[in-house]
Amino acid sequence: MSSSTSGAGSPLRSRPVDGFGLAYGRSGGGPPVVLLHGWPGDRTDFRLLVPLLAGDADVVVPDLRGFGESDRHEVRPEDGYTADAQARSVVGLVDELGLEPVVLAGYDIGSRIAQTVARLFPDRVRALVVAPPLPGAGRRLLDPDVVGEFWYQNLHRSGLPEHLLDGDRDAVRGYLEHFWSHWSGPSFTPDPADLDRLADSYARPGAFIASIGWYRVGPGILVRGLAEQAPDPVDRLRTPTHVLWPAHDPLFPAAWGDRLGEFFTDVTVTPVPDAGHFLPLEAPEAFASAIRAALS
Repeated sequence: MSSSTSGAGSPLRSRPVDGFGLAYGRSGGGPPVVLLHGWPGDRTDFRLLVPLLAGDADVVVPDLRGFGESDRHEVRPEDGYTADAQARSVVGLVDELGLEPVVLAGYDIGSRIAQTVARLFPDRVRALVVAPPLPGAGRRLLDPDVVGEFWYQNLHRSGLPEHLLDGDRDAVRGYLEHFWSHWSGPSFTPDPADLDRLADSYARPGAFIASIGWYRVGPGILVRGLAEQAPDPVDRLRTPTHVLWPAHDPLFPAAWGDRLGEFFTDVTVTPVPDAGHFLPLEAPEAFASAIRAALS
């Protein structure tokens, strides 16, 4: 296809799935790549990555349900914002665009959703290129240096965000700045203009609450991690998977990549030594290189 709109430009819109339409950008031409963003972000998390890929691929970058310019609805999180629900919207977009099996890439919640798409709809995914979170942490989620990092998930699951954050731009901006500064690597400083743009988006009434619907589903990461069991070998995820593991992500230490072979049949891991959690912006060249390799 010819270039229409980048991940950061005026969006196109998908047909609704379960009542949720997705805003998305599409650029370049060639085999299809779909990029899934994280929290607290939106499709513009890939603004540096899209130009690196547009000469090699048909790059589609959606806002996930409840984020950016995609639809958000006041529904129970378990009715609209689960990994399975987000996966249905991603697959709906892939099918609507008539894409052949895609290279599906993501980080943060985008990684979880990408893995869910590959599990539920393996025929739609050619390969995964993902950063943490990934399975295999287990009881290491209780390590003293790590367990305190997940305090925000308990906050998100309480009623406090409605009273302290939602609709309050200054409060939302300060909250987002904490994560973009604390989770990133030592060589990355978030641009104030980018934080302003995210704050404008997340501070719209109801937008912050929609963005944390993900965290209000199920028992939370600690309970899920402690209950995690490696599948039988025949049930491991068969989609070829390339993992990029940043060295400076305080949520997911690089040592946690040691058990991936218990969950994936075909997995490779590339350390990214100078990056933190926000890999598409901190190490876009490494991300682009892994995606190109998956396309070859």
